[in-house]
Amino acid sequence: MTTKNKVNASTPQSERSAARLGAVQALFQLELSDKPKPEMVVIEFEIYRLGKEVDGDLYSKADVKFFKNLVVGAFKIKEDLDDLISAHLTKGWSLKRLERIMVAILRAGTYELKFRPDIPIAVIVNEYVDITHAFFSNSEHKFVNGILDKLGKKIRG
Repeated sequence: MTTKNKVNASTPQSERSAARLGAVQALFQLELSDKPKPEMVVIEFEIYRLGKEVDGDLYSKADVKFFKNLVVGAFKIKEDLDDLISAHLTKGWSLKRLERIMVAILRAGTYELKFRPDIPIAVIVNEYVDITHAFFSNSEHKFVNGILDKLGKKIRG
């Protein structure tokens, strides 16, 4: 058995890290759905994924309240988040050119920057850079770092 989003101990920080990874996965799943219902995806993740064993992989315990806030919040204002993100893409690029999982990472990170002022910018950026490593093996983490860093400065001043 392998461990997904493996952490050394179940701490509030590690539970938030697991919630962020789950939120990115849930936002990606919603993006692929014909009739997306964020509340239903949250329930599905709570019952079947977060802190559970799936296909021989053990998923870390997650802060469920934080997870739900990220998924439902980011999904409900995704157009606004997309506008913020798009304004920081290189000229000639659009969100449609990015892989859907990348868009999910950027939406979750941007949502946190905008609506979770209790969490430092550096923590948010580092967490989503780490998540990017879970899905990409090249320099995509640098892209996420750059976009979220710029957004953090713009959103929080």
